Amino acid sequence: MKKQFINQERLYTFTKVIANKIQKGFVVVEQNDAMPFTVLYKEGKKVNHTLNFAICCVTLGMWSLPWLYMSKVTSKGKKVLVAIDEDGVVFQEKCYLG
Repeated sequence: MKKQFINQERLYTFTKVIANKIQKGFVVVEQNDAMPFTVLYKEGKKVNHTLNFAICCVTLGMWSLPWLYMSKVTSKGKKVLVAIDEDGVVFQEKCYLG
């Protein structure tokens, strides 16, 4: 097993990416310093269905598409993996919520 070499610049980029995610409302769920990776989670936004139904009625159904989008996409939580790969490159990847 070869030892992974991570220089200070890439480690700084890694911590900067994590700090930016935390500023955007993400919370650290899991972290490993031996194999540098961090899993972050962000709660989905709560959708007010009563208000959206009223807006949908007033706009004669035109609000149904944004309401559907909010219900299916923005209301779900997000999980992101931030890691440094074998080549020392920092990457982000969406995780599936189970």
